[in-house]
Amino acid sequence: MIVTTEKHPPKKWSQQVTMKSTSLDLEEGVFTWHDPKKIARSLRDSAERSTRRKATPFRSAMSMLVFYINRAGKGLDEEQKAILEQAKVELRKLYHRK
Repeated sequence: MIVTTEKHPPKKWSQQVTMKSTSLDLEEGVFTWHDPKKIARSLRDSAERSTRRKATPFRSAMSMLVFYINRAGKGLDEEQKAILEQAKVELRKLYHRK
């Protein structure tokens, strides 16, 4: 977990978006979980509850997941990246998408 203060703001814009995004209220640590189905359900539930999203719940949830995967980049270990990629598959299943 990265803790920031006024003296030490986030170094990258993507970190700030992840920490302060108001489009979805995500459960703490959702992207560090090891169960792709649980991650997908949590993202779905957050997107369904949100009144601030601008897209459909599926698009909002998938966008947040893809954003995290892309922005974590090299800092994301292969095992966790595989779990998050599987979470994308599970999210599509929850919304009956191919």
